[in-house]
Amino acid sequence: MTFAEAVRTCFSKFFTFSGRASRPEYWFFFLFIVIWSFIAGIIDWQFFTQVSVSESAEVKSVTATSSQPVQSIVSLIVFIPHLAVAWRRMHDTGRSGLYALLPILLILGAGVVLIFGIGLASSFQHGGNLDILFTRATLLVVIPTLLVLFVSPLLVLWWLTRPSQPGTNQYGPNPYEVAQ
Repeated sequence: MTFAEAVRTCFSKFFTFSGRASRPEYWFFFLFIVIWSFIAGIIDWQFFTQVSVSESAEVKSVTATSSQPVQSIVSLIVFIPHLAVAWRRMHDTGRSGLYALLPILLILGAGVVLIFGIGLASSFQHGGNLDILFTRATLLVVIPTLLVLFVSPLLVLWWLTRPSQPGTNQYGPNPYEVAQ
């Protein structure tokens, strides 16, 4: 599969989360996203960046800000096709597509634990035994979760680089073995 075929395939399967995607299909589309994000960043920097200079007695500071509208539009356009091709790529390695969402789900879980654990602790008298208990229990859960959060994107990346599962699996035929 060539670069152009991969991009065409991913956009033609915009909402297709079933089936399998080969490594070149995923990684060429990923390269497409990186290239267009870089181009969008240059456009934003060139046309949508505002520079402000402030001076005091001894210090001169320059601040550049941008709302990055072009990068936001590019991100919105490629989000669903990228998720779909990652989902199909996970299928190609014999895993559920949900594993592509693993880091995001873990971040949401850690946020819920922090909000409810610390929120529950703050409802008790500050410095009391229950306040300390809930704060420490929350930290006991959050610290391992943060370690898993660090490792999970690397694990997903490793799964995305794995070769196709030979033959037909529960998600469909091997993309390399299907006659084009």
